[in-house]
Amino acid sequence: MRIAEIPSPSQGPSQSQSQSQSQQQSHSQFRFDLFNPILLQIESSIKKAEFLSSASAADHPLSPIIPDDLRHSLTLLAQLTPFPNSTKLHIWKLSYRLWNACVDLANTSATRRSSTEHANLRHVASDLLYLAGDVDGVPSPAAKSASFYYKTGLIWHSLKNFELASSCFERASDIVSKLDLTMVADAGTKKLLLDLNIDRSRTAWQVSDRNLALVLLSRAKGLMFGSPEHYKALGDEYLAFGKIELSKGETHAFREALKLLNEALDLYEKGLRLARAREEMVEFKALRSKTLRFISAVHLQVEEFESVIKCVRLLRDGDCGDNHPSLPVLAMKAWLGLGRHGEAEKELRGMIENKGIPESAWVSAVETYFEAVGGAGAETAMGVFMGLLDRCHVSAGAAVRVAHKVVGHAGEVSEVRARVAAKLVSDERVLTLFRKEPAAKHRKTMYTLLWNCAADHFRSKGYEISAEMFEKSMLYIPYDIENRNLRAKGFRVLCLCYLGLSQLDRAQEYVNEAEKLEPSIACAFLKFKISLLKSDNTAAINQIQSMMSCLDFTPDFLSLSAHEAVACRAFPVAVASLSSLLDFYSTGKSMIAREVVVLRTLVTILTQEPSDDSEIFGVLKRACDRAIELGARCFFGEGEVGKREQNWFAVACWNLGTRMGRERKFELCAEFLQLASKFYTALADEEQVDESNVIVFRSLTLAVTAMIASEEQTNTTLSNAKIKQAKELLDRADYEAHFHREESQQRRDSSPRGRKLIHLHA
Repeated sequence: MRIAEIPSPSQGPSQSQSQSQSQQQSHSQFRFDLFNPILLQIESSIKKAEFLSSASAADHPLSPIIPDDLRHSLTLLAQLTPFPNSTKLHIWKLSYRLWNACVDLANTSATRRSSTEHANLRHVASDLLYLAGDVDGVPSPAAKSASFYYKTGLIWHSLKNFELASSCFERASDIVSKLDLTMVADAGTKKLLLDLNIDRSRTAWQVSDRNLALVLLSRAKGLMFGSPEHYKALGDEYLAFGKIELSKGETHAFREALKLLNEALDLYEKGLRLARAREEMVEFKALRSKTLRFISAVHLQVEEFESVIKCVRLLRDGDCGDNHPSLPVLAMKAWLGLGRHGEAEKELRGMIENKGIPESAWVSAVETYFEAVGGAGAETAMGVFMGLLDRCHVSAGAAVRVAHKVVGHAGEVSEVRARVAAKLVSDERVLTLFRKEPAAKHRKTMYTLLWNCAADHFRSKGYEISAEMFEKSMLYIPYDIENRNLRAKGFRVLCLCYLGLSQLDRAQEYVNEAEKLEPSIACAFLKFKISLLKSDNTAAINQIQSMMSCLDFTPDFLSLSAHEAVACRAFPVAVASLSSLLDFYSTGKSMIAREVVVLRTLVTILTQEPSDDSEIFGVLKRACDRAIELGARCFFGEGEVGKREQNWFAVACWNLGTRMGRERKFELCAEFLQLASKFYTALADEEQVDESNVIVFRSLTLAVTAMIASEEQTNTTLSNAKIKQAKELLDRADYEAHFHREESQQRRDSSPRGRKLIHLHA
């Protein structure tokens, strides 16, 4: 219970009045004694703030102790209300002193001040003014107090402390709600009432209280006071909210954005009707056009293409004659949506005349046009791009984007689009864009784009357009040492393209250029390939030696060369390749193909066409010698694979020997049959012993027969060495025959019938 409310004893009238006056004086003195120290403490804290706001203390940080002390003193002072008018006026002055100190603090060494502490000081100043309440002699005290809270709320909002900002705005709203709006005459107060609702709505939107935000904006419609400025401010907020909804990219958000944008358009229309100054009218027309463009964008997003066309026509044919760069883009996309490609092309070509269209806008338009029209729009896109090159500055990045759209996606093969792209990227005006150093990254991107396009056509066997695109890609390779390998790579792949086109002379030119830049096994092999296709076997064989002298040569290229030669029916070249390959096996190097496979292939090739039979014999003899040197299993292989390999060589020798006999080439016949006997001897194991021994016997006896026939054919006497050799062959044949009889007898004896006959004989 306050002291002023304590009842006093009943006395006479004069005595009572005297006593009441005495009590009031003593009560006032008592209250003064209570809040005077608090006011002094508040003033002391304000002086500290004023000192910090001075230029001499600009480097001193704002301590959080000052707002904390002020907040504590304010709490104590609030417990002593109500105040006499003189005290209210004193508190009022203290509030303004603190506010002015905050203003000075904001203007001195702003980077060193704590924004939060500065906002706290302003908040305390607002609370002081609110605590003072109405002061006699001060005009519109409520409006001033609301203004303090409003400005403090703006600071908290800028610091993203939306809770304290909302608190300040709500306090200001409570203060102004008690005002009689019909009595408000000051323009500043009217603007405050509107701004308060708008900024409070913005804060509510930030904390996702969308319904409150829209309610506050709707309430603000009643605070226009017939001022065009007010219509503009509220329209701007509706426009801002509409743009936020539009940026979400969601269907339901587009509908909400359309409602907000229509509200903004309506406000701008009303403001335009109230505007009197020419500058205001121009500003409102610009805002109306801007809003209509956003409305068009919303209609485009929800695929209401007819509405887009109507908005564009209204903008173009209206009193302001809007020629904004976005209109051709909006119209083009709407016509595409309606399937009217001719109208869309007109809009796209019309962009050339509009110098205000930014690069990103027309590049996006070209991309959209391509997505809708496809390859049929390649010529149009190139025409637009070339027109823009003549009209304004175009960046290398834009050229890459347009070229990418013309070429199409990876794996998409279109000869028409590729030819348009080749024409586009080889234009001197386009090449000029990429010659500057800052365009190095885009130059590399363009090179990769064209190279990949050429590679796609190469894989689909479109060698002609592939060669053209590879040539264009080389336009984007700098002529320096660092990029020599890229240029050499380009020349090599061009050589492949012209090989595919059977233009061997041009292929030869390109591979020669590649070899000048980067001599390598790849160049040597391509030259080998060209020689094969020209049926110049001598040059191809010579090129094999050149390949082997390359620093990056590997024996695999000899195997590849042999395959290519066989494919071209150039058997002498294949023989030369495989013969060179065999030389690497004797060095002990690890090879991919086994030596026996190479020898078998070589024998097969030699027997395809008429050749020197002694050469075939030399290969077979080498196989026999290597088998003896390395061991049959190591040379031929293990298991069934090894047996098949041995059998193939044995049969080959037998067939060649018998053929030589039929052709009366008895000397070679004897040599082949002797080799056959050696191969078959190696096959004389448990599973094939009978068959192998028989063929060994026949091979040896026929070999001796061939030697004798050769003597009769040449009318010469066998030398002692030949006679000795023939005797040894016969001895081996006799051994094989005796071994064969014993083996046969053992098999008969071990059979059930043989055992029975032996038993009967006994």
